[in-house]
Amino acid sequence: MKKISIKDIWNNKIKINSLITIKGWIKSKRNSKLGFSFLSVYDGSHINNIQIIAKKKISNYNDILNLTTGCSVEIKGKLILSIGKKQKYEINANTIKIIGWVYKKESYPISLKKHSNSFLRSVAHLRPRTNLISVISRIRHFLSYEIHSYLNDNGYYLINTPLITTLNTEGSGDLFYINTKKDNKNNFFQKKAFLTVSGQLHLETYACALSKVYTFGPTFRAENSNTRKHLSEFWMLELEKSFSNLKNINIISEKLIKHLFKKVIEKCDSDINFLSNNINCNIVKKLKKDINSEFIKINYSEAIEILYKKNKLFNRKIFWGSEIYKEHEIYLTNNYFNCPIIINNYPKKIKAFYMRLNDDNKTVAAMDILFPNVGEIIGGSQREERLNILDLKLKEMNFKKKDYWWYRDLRKYGTVPHSGFGLGFERLISYITGIKNIKDLIPFPRTPKSAYF
Repeated sequence: MKKISIKDIWNNKIKINSLITIKGWIKSKRNSKLGFSFLSVYDGSHINNIQIIAKKKISNYNDILNLTTGCSVEIKGKLILSIGKKQKYEINANTIKIIGWVYKKESYPISLKKHSNSFLRSVAHLRPRTNLISVISRIRHFLSYEIHSYLNDNGYYLINTPLITTLNTEGSGDLFYINTKKDNKNNFFQKKAFLTVSGQLHLETYACALSKVYTFGPTFRAENSNTRKHLSEFWMLELEKSFSNLKNINIISEKLIKHLFKKVIEKCDSDINFLSNNINCNIVKKLKKDINSEFIKINYSEAIEILYKKNKLFNRKIFWGSEIYKEHEIYLTNNYFNCPIIINNYPKKIKAFYMRLNDDNKTVAAMDILFPNVGEIIGGSQREERLNILDLKLKEMNFKKKDYWWYRDLRKYGTVPHSGFGLGFERLISYITGIKNIKDLIPFPRTPKSAYF
């Protein structure tokens, strides 16, 4: 008998009356007084379970009567059309092998009752067995795969940038330092080293040789923030393209986002339907609207003008030169525009040293893409390719030129205009799925005072 996945059954890839083998876990069971039992089995490949008919004639039927939620089984039998209204297919079992029992079923954390997401975080090693987390996991996998596929098809090369670095890309103090000794001279690297906050600077070196590159992996921020929007370890897609400017990355990032929206609707339809029925009924409508509409593009100064008129609504007052905080992002996307927006050309004083100075000497060629209910998902800029101006910015920020010697070399030897962006992967998934807390969108969330698994 051929072992198949439940996904293959629901995708109509298995012929009726085929003899098949499936392996999975018991979701639920009910016994009939007529001498048979109904088992609902899942294997993680599809949101739908498959119903198993277990008749009394099966040799270990007494064991089958004692099966509970979470037990693992191997079923061999015939795939048939169901006469019930709740499912299209079922399996008439010939044999059922019990692979693993659940001991003390009363203490099994993932029972059939509905659990809160906060409780499920406390059993992160078992929460993939729930419908919600399995749906998120499959969507996360698909988006990751589709990012690689799309960028490969568009001529980008994957670069594995280091997770251990000695340069602070963003200039913040929120770093996880790596130390094996008390003093840096005798430390493993003989200098300060920390977990990366971004692979951008290393990625630029390859963009200035391979033209179109990206990296996709974990980044780390030691920010003491425990909100639903922050993680200490999160995944980021970072892309760099030579011979490009701010306008180019506006276009590139918008095209990528719309491609992902389109594909997730097409390829993850059963999981998206589950989310539509249980989280937000407007998911598909929202994504299709975004696909078919051009993202609104405004300058920072225009955004400030809009926000300033509503200053009384905000806890943090807005003015030209201030950060645009989460509450401002949500007002712009939810209340004013009611759609994703791209904000361009920020004041240089609130942005990183590597962003290209505009001709007005006040702003830099930076961009953020903001989404309703989530805020910023993408941040990018045209990079400063002029060595003299880069050196001035390093000086203004009290960074030592010698620490950035290799980054400066890119401007000495065949410098070119180039630009790029970073995409917060969990925030993207949050927008697509409607799940508000990104701790539920990564397998084992790392946050302040929380690294239990």
